Amino acid sequence: MRLTKTTIQNATYTGETKIGKNGAKVSSRCFLWDDDVRGLGVRIFPSGRKTFVVVYRVHGRQHLITLGACGILTLHQARAKAQKTLADLVIEGLDPLAERKAKAQSSTVEELAQRYLAEHAEVKKKAKSAKMDRQILRDHVVPKLGRLKVVDVNRQHVGSLHHSLRETPYMANRTLALVSKMMNLAERWGLRPDGSNPCRHVEKFKEAARERYLTMEEFARLTQALAEGEESGSEGQHAIAAIRLLILTGCRLGEILQLRWEHVDFDNGRLHLPDSKTGAKTVFLSTVAQQVLRQVPRTGSNPWVIEGRKPQTHLRDLKGPWRRIRERADLPDLRIHDLRHSFAAVGAGLGLSLPMIGKLLGHSQPQTTARYAHLAADPMHEAADRIGERLAGLLGGTA
Repeated sequence: MRLTKTTIQNATYTGETKIGKNGAKVSSRCFLWDDDVRGLGVRIFPSGRKTFVVVYRVHGRQHLITLGACGILTLHQARAKAQKTLADLVIEGLDPLAERKAKAQSSTVEELAQRYLAEHAEVKKKAKSAKMDRQILRDHVVPKLGRLKVVDVNRQHVGSLHHSLRETPYMANRTLALVSKMMNLAERWGLRPDGSNPCRHVEKFKEAARERYLTMEEFARLTQALAEGEESGSEGQHAIAAIRLLILTGCRLGEILQLRWEHVDFDNGRLHLPDSKTGAKTVFLSTVAQQVLRQVPRTGSNPWVIEGRKPQTHLRDLKGPWRRIRERADLPDLRIHDLRHSFAAVGAGLGLSLPMIGKLLGHSQPQTTARYAHLAADPMHEAADRIGERLAGLLGGTA
């Protein structure tokens, strides 16, 4: 028959109910089929509930899909959904039931996160970066997206996660970058269609730049605080040496704390670091930096320059010593990484070129050094001022 709203409303269950082998009631299926859209029908249950269905055949086997409940789905909508389902099957070769089954068995975001850590972060990233990824996944990504199927994650999900971290723009943007990388890998691993990364067009938050450079007067206060800490014995010699080397080399904290004596080349005044944030790196040592290294106490066969309290170990961090030294120098807002910026700032103030500063710091990309461009211009401004002062009389017509 041709299904109509009236025929569907008036239809009643006409099937049979039998007693099965286990004693339970078994009801036969009851359908009304539509003449307008072949394959579209209404299934009527003994309870009176009715649903729209569509049937199709794949490899000689008949399959049935429920489209939705009658009353919630209109007849017009049911016909449109049935036609699309059948068209996808004929034109695109898509099997809706097979897709549903695959989707039900597909990975969740939490499972993707575990695979990302095992096959990417812990294999290809630095230990510190992998640790940060684990923290972001644990604290932000998995709680928000963990139960979703990877194929179901859309831009709204990602945007909501990013927006929830708006009070901490840095963390919000790092989380967005991590999810984006995971989704790119999901495409490579066949868990999402190619080109479907849901992080596209999610705009990052602006991050406040935090550039802190020590003035010469502040350098003097910090140097004095280090000397006082060393003389009083309130700070360990290795912690003092580490901070001095950070000031004198522009190295990252991890590069100094994990420095081994085999990396120190006194003959050529260099450090040969086999691994750093940007790979293998050569650090050129000033005479003062070499003196600091020569004065570092060495205990037995400990291979580390900055020794820890336990034998054969190195210091893990400088939090305690740095906090006390910083307070003694009255520099409460100074971070250890600011020493690296200050090293570069001094070089720029001396007129060194940006490529030279980048080489000293071990930058792999020129744009990383570009943040010091305004500092590199200071010597030129000073020279221009000196020339301008000399010529000021001529311009004033007094010469």
